[in-house]
Amino acid sequence: MKSNSELSPKIILVDDHLIFRQGIKSLVSLENLGVVVGEASNGVDFLNLLHETTPDIVLMDINMPEMDGMQASEEALKLLPGLKIIIFTMCAEEDFYHKTVDIGIKGFILKSSGINELEKALRDVMLGETYFSNELLRKIISNFGKSSDEKSPEKSLLTDREIEVLQNICLGLTTEEIGEKLFISPKTVKIHRSNLLDKTKSKNTPEMILFALRNKIIQL
Repeated sequence: MKSNSELSPKIILVDDHLIFRQGIKSLVSLENLGVVVGEASNGVDFLNLLHETTPDIVLMDINMPEMDGMQASEEALKLLPGLKIIIFTMCAEEDFYHKTVDIGIKGFILKSSGINELEKALRDVMLGETYFSNELLRKIISNFGKSSDEKSPEKSLLTDREIEVLQNICLGLTTEEIGEKLFISPKTVKIHRSNLLDKTKSKNTPEMILFALRNKIIQL
């Protein structure tokens, strides 16, 4: 696996708080997580910036003046379908994540997260994975209401191995990490992931994670 220094993603920071952007920029530089090639304080400025530079990853706030992060992300992905966007948020509402997942967001991380989580999010997304922070997942779970001990009917559709793979996907492990942990090849993990997407009728990994949590197929 490549190190972060070898991946060295070009990053655009989009947030209306200057002090937050400065803090993330310093962190990215000090920890050698990538190179910040641009900053914007709202969605309009961000879209204009995309005409000047093409980043590998965008770290995007949601609540901003003029154009919020949701609309800006949707417009940006129309221009650059392969753009990798990671949402920085304090929100843990399920409906919000369904909307962003439908748009094509690659990662979600809480603004209160530490350096290790930011590093993992950048690495996973650069390697073609998605990233959904565990702390954020737990907050979403708490919003589902009281859990039930009843067995989910959806769980019976999955094999024991598929549930194992799904559990580790929800824990944020990459394809390679899941393979190493379960002593199976990355190719086999990808097959299980494909089957899980099909069985849960999910379009992508974040949607599958939400499905698993909502139906209590796995627990964190």
